[in-house]
Amino acid sequence: MKTKVTHIGIYTPDLERLKDFYIKYFDAKCNDKYVNSKGFSSYFLTFDSDVRVEIMANTKLEYHKFVDLESGMNHLAFSVGTKENVIALTKQLEDDGYEIVSQPRTTGDGYFESKISDPDGNSIEITE
Repeated sequence: MKTKVTHIGIYTPDLERLKDFYIKYFDAKCNDKYVNSKGFSSYFLTFDSDVRVEIMANTKLEYHKFVDLESGMNHLAFSVGTKENVIALTKQLEDDGYEIVSQPRTTGDGYFESKISDPDGNSIEITE
């Protein structure tokens, strides 16, 4: 049996803000908004590699701040192709007021990356 990840789902208290963030900084393509009668709404964001992230909102959502050393999903990583692109995108995000968790650097496992927080505080790695 072959399996593949079809998408990752992320709840957000502000669907439009998170959608706009991933479109602006990571070139996401977005489908039409889905809304149902139970207070749920979502968008599928598709990235160049055909990876998809479903961002979801619900009127009953309870917001919890991201904590780095907790079990569960820790981060999303986006490759931007080159070290120069990592540096440039990190600088743009910093200039636009987003939290830079760690500046561009080579990590112990050999990645050149920075780490930022998206508008909801989710951890995002930007890699070459």
